[in-house]
Amino acid sequence: MRTLPEDTMPALEADLLDGGAWRLAEEHPAKLALLVFYCGVHCPICRKWLGALERLLPRFVEHGVSVIALSCDKREQAERAKRAWKLTDLRLGYAIEPDDARKAGLYLSEKDGVFHTEPGILAVKPEEGTLYAAWVQSSPHGRPRFADILSAVESMLAHGLERPPGGA
Repeated sequence: MRTLPEDTMPALEADLLDGGAWRLAEEHPAKLALLVFYCGVHCPICRKWLGALERLLPRFVEHGVSVIALSCDKREQAERAKRAWKLTDLRLGYAIEPDDARKAGLYLSEKDGVFHTEPGILAVKPEEGTLYAAWVQSSPHGRPRFADILSAVESMLAHGLERPPGGA
């Protein structure tokens, strides 16, 4: 089952590397919350992908968009990704429950009993906790570029987060 625009998002939660817990219900950005799901530290494509996000992070923040990268990884794996991938400013949440990721509309893969999310980006309207837009992949290949996502976010915000007639 896919989460559709305007659907209420499930109660997503993750542990944060900097301590404490992250909860979607407690995320209160000025405009949008951008939830970026990555496969995990084992994925070399995710390394480059999140590196590009790290470089564009200030631009998202300028627009009132909070950004967090989330995975099903355990703490040690998330720490290794943050360190090895040189992610100094990007918030990393780990230990996302696979069932919660599935309820949010993400695809999962499994190897040796360990689940990983496939790449996905969810733009959530904070006041309502509803999905505004999603870019969800069914495999780790062919994911959207963050420069394109930034351009889409800028367009969404220019339209006041109102959907034009016909969804275009």
